[in-house]
Amino acid sequence: MRSTEEVVETLREALTGVGVALPSLCVDPVTGASEEPFALVDLGRCNVRTAEKLASVLRGERPAVGAYATDGRDGRVGEVMGHAGGRVQLRPVAGGREWECPPEAVGAAPPEEVLRARVRKANQEGRLPC
Repeated sequence: MRSTEEVVETLREALTGVGVALPSLCVDPVTGASEEPFALVDLGRCNVRTAEKLASVLRGERPAVGAYATDGRDGRVGEVMGHAGGRVQLRPVAGGREWECPPEAVGAAPPEEVLRARVRKANQEGRLPC
């Protein structure tokens, strides 16, 4: 049987593989130091966005909530906000109105496109009004 530490590390790797990070994931120090044969795993605390992403992954939604995706119909890049009625809800990276996309038209967003959109947003927010 694997140690609790090994199981925690396996869980951390699996969560990272689906884009979920639980920063407080660890072996519960109280039960780890006790005479109990199995220590408890402390999943820790996370913010609402991480909890939502974890729930999305567990439901098997692809792409998961919080991931960046490209609408293959017109090339727009957006953040996955949810899944409703068999469609993927996307919001522009720079903010704005959400739109729906059929799942077969959704692809993974290239990291450089996401970065480009984030830089555009930062530049727009940094401009002074004329």
